[in-house]
Amino acid sequence: MQKIIARHKYYLAQKRYRNSSLVGFILFIVSLIVNRYASFYATAQASNSVTDLLLDNIPVMRVEWIVNDVAALFGFSMIFFILWQPRRIPFLLKAVALFIFIRSGFIVLTHLAPFPERVILDPTDIFRTLTYGGDYFFSGHTGMSFLTALIYWKEKAIRYFCLVISILLSVGVIIGHLHYSIDVLAAFFITYSIFVLAQRLFPYAYSVFSEGRELPHADKLSDIEKAVN
Repeated sequence: MQKIIARHKYYLAQKRYRNSSLVGFILFIVSLIVNRYASFYATAQASNSVTDLLLDNIPVMRVEWIVNDVAALFGFSMIFFILWQPRRIPFLLKAVALFIFIRSGFIVLTHLAPFPERVILDPTDIFRTLTYGGDYFFSGHTGMSFLTALIYWKEKAIRYFCLVISILLSVGVIIGHLHYSIDVLAAFFITYSIFVLAQRLFPYAYSVFSEGRELPHADKLSDIEKAVN
């Protein structure tokens, strides 16, 4: 415990780290707000459902434990991983915020109705408070866990944990008919692009994440990061 506290004290003593973390936190909060309104708009504008090669041939299965419990396990695990190594906070916050912003843009473009036969999730679940159910393309369940796997790619245990979670959630939303198959399959490709974009937009935060205790030199800041540091 003392080591964890010492790590936090070390990084919080660095002005650029504090600024980068604060900006990441603000971006993350704003992205959640944008996502909620984007989901509301997409749900309100939903037109018709469409046929799907996979969903048309797979019976609906009760997958609430996968969609809710596995997602909750992933969320709490990420909180632990972040607190264990505070140097990861700036890049994780910014990468996740970028993911949510881009996904919000996608879901307001095409307004599909839910697949006719599907599992009905508990509307009081904490994760349902962030969306209205009309946010289909692309799957956040699949993408968020895969993004974390990409971020932690050099750490095998966390990488495999996140990949297993991503696969479980992908299977869950498919067999529960909660997402169209294109939502899930496209999520892997789009998420990889978002990860690469995050590396380019936030090189300082990524350097702190990757290089460990020693903070990188200021020349590693991108123009965006220089503007807020």
